[in-house]
Amino acid sequence: MEDVVLAGDVDVGDVITLPDADEPVLVSRVRLGKGGLIFTVAPAGGGSAEQERPVKLTAQIRLHRRGRDLES
Repeated sequence: MEDVVLAGDVDVGDVITLPDADEPVLVSRVRLGKGGLIFTVAPAGGGSAEQERPVKLTAQIRLHRRGRDLES
């Protein structure tokens, strides 16, 4: 499954591709920030907590949703 969605429609457990990125990431946290959303993401193929990073996006950015992590 692949959908184009707005960043405001992304939830924890979604696997997405960020703008200007080739590899999908797993969203582990979504929170409101000043002027947009802050996602905590890690490589979708698995990885350690050290690979998690925050990404700031406006709610209107379009993202490719690649699916959901069934373990979340």
